[in-house]
Amino acid sequence: MTLENKRILIVGGTSGFGREVARQTEHAGANVTVIGHNKTRTKQFQKDHKNIQAKSIDAHGKAALEKYFDSTSNFDHIVSTLGGAMSGGFLNTDISLIRKTIEDKFFTDLQLAQIAAKHLNQHGSLIFTSGSGGSPSNASGAIVGNQAINLMVQGLAVEMAPEFRVNAVSPSWTPTGLWRDVPEPEMMQQVTDFSKNVPLRRVAKLSEVASGYLYLMENEFITGQIINIDGGIDLY
Repeated sequence: MTLENKRILIVGGTSGFGREVARQTEHAGANVTVIGHNKTRTKQFQKDHKNIQAKSIDAHGKAALEKYFDSTSNFDHIVSTLGGAMSGGFLNTDISLIRKTIEDKFFTDLQLAQIAAKHLNQHGSLIFTSGSGGSPSNASGAIVGNQAINLMVQGLAVEMAPEFRVNAVSPSWTPTGLWRDVPEPEMMQQVTDFSKNVPLRRVAKLSEVASGYLYLMENEFITGQIINIDGGIDLY
């Protein structure tokens, strides 16, 4: 039930949820490694977090992932925050964008699961990132990707039991590095507009979402579950 001296890998860990998970797990005494795609951000992360290893690897590439896992020791917990967001329904969105969103969200994580499952220590776990809120009519590919992640978690949990566990955290829309290119006024308006549809009338803090990943690492009797950290958005 403790993370002290545990080996943690966070894929997509140089910003947003992954960065905060890295910070919290390192603070809990774990030996943490993050994988980032952007070389510049990965180097900056390493400068900011001297006690966390940072690797620049394209996690979408099978060969690169296999090479990395074959070159390192097994991990106790592997977290993935891979995938992005999109807007647009099924009729008004180019099918190539819908397909890419699903590919980046689901199939990239499935590929990671197939590779990473062979590199876990006994009683280790895989933790993925799904998503709450949104509507199929305005976030078609993202919704399909999230639902696919949820189904994958359930299937993997059975396939990998009893030696290993598989779960996911499902946050609602949260200001993260994913939106770094959005101008500040637009971002603030998005926060205001989104909060109106959340029972708690606000967006999540990064620390609140990250705590869910740590909980799933520490509680060894949870598997096949999707932990919604969404302020109750799906209750409306």
